[in-house]
Amino acid sequence: MAKSIAIVLKGYPRLSESFIAQEILSLERAGLKLVLISMRHPTDGKVHPVHREIRSPVRYLPEYLHDEPWRVFKAFLRAQLLGGYWRALPTFLADLWREPDLHRLRRIGQALVLVTEIDPEIAWLHAHFIHTPASVTHYASLMTGIGWSCSAHAKDIWTTRDDELKRKLDAMAWVATCTQAGYVKLQSLADDPQKVHLSYHGLDLGRFGPFDDSHSRRDGSDPQAPVVILSVGRAVAKKGYDVLLAALAKLPRRMSWRFVHVGGGELLNSLKEQAVALGLDGRTEWLGSQAQEDVLARYRGSDIFALACRIADDGDRDGLPNVLVEASSQGLCCISTRVSGVTELLEDGVTGLVVAPDDPDALSTALARAIADPDLRSRLGTAAEELVRSRFDHHAGVKELVHLLQESLIAEARS
Repeated sequence: MAKSIAIVLKGYPRLSESFIAQEILSLERAGLKLVLISMRHPTDGKVHPVHREIRSPVRYLPEYLHDEPWRVFKAFLRAQLLGGYWRALPTFLADLWREPDLHRLRRIGQALVLVTEIDPEIAWLHAHFIHTPASVTHYASLMTGIGWSCSAHAKDIWTTRDDELKRKLDAMAWVATCTQAGYVKLQSLADDPQKVHLSYHGLDLGRFGPFDDSHSRRDGSDPQAPVVILSVGRAVAKKGYDVLLAALAKLPRRMSWRFVHVGGGELLNSLKEQAVALGLDGRTEWLGSQAQEDVLARYRGSDIFALACRIADDGDRDGLPNVLVEASSQGLCCISTRVSGVTELLEDGVTGLVVAPDDPDALSTALARAIADPDLRSRLGTAAEELVRSRFDHHAGVKELVHLLQESLIAEARS
């Protein structure tokens, strides 16, 4: 019987994590047998086409232990029969001592359910995100003796304490991360830097084929033909939408433009209120979350893509936002900030316009420059698209991940 890999996810499916879904589908197509373990139930009302193509079974852990107390209690009793339970307990208690909160109790409870309900053919564990999913996976690995690995991204790296990152890095077999900044950070903490691998998510260029038409020649001079500025992303602090709105408010009054936002998020209502307070309500459109095919149409119908990435107060930040890669694949001129992996795609004046984070004046200047100059937008968008199609094809990153997982299965079988 073919051995399976359990992919431990924070939530599945999620519209904001299409890159994970694309990776899962690619792993399936490479012949790997997967079981998806989700710590949360879905909250989005829609799914992307890629989600409908995935065939791996999904198992949901108790999102909150009090929701399924009998399931958790049975898992606790059964887990004590596992020799590894007593091996995992000191690690959990040490984690709880360092960070005494209910989240730790939830993670060990989820791990107990995972190991006592695990499919017998599962031979490897792989966590997506090095914070909470990696905690559940680490505990499960200790209890079962099954090896584990991890994909680390952005928030999970930058909001997890260094000492916890180091402990997890030393415990896992290997980790893949998607930006140079994350790669350097994790390598600096790992006892064995060779176990850290740089693997860009890339883009499924089959879903994001070339835009056969061309973007408009609008230049902001005609009130009947405003330049369309698009942004796609969750309304959370690290996306800097308050800065972007402030920058839009600073644009010359004579310029004609319209701002369109796609995405949900906890700050959405406050951003709408900010837009009204700045006098932008007649120029802004808030579309909420949309499926991938609808977002693609928005890229093709817009003139500029803007994302004001920043480092939030809690250290959270983007890696290389997938939406920048998607927008660039359609030849859309992108404007963003010098945060984490953004500059691995956008070079100021070459493949986009890049300014300092948290600087609405600089961002407004860049926006005004792009609005007034369709030739500049075309040049930058074309150069960015060429870079995406030559360097950010997701097949390269997935190929390395397939190799790492296959080698892990082979090594596990021999041990």
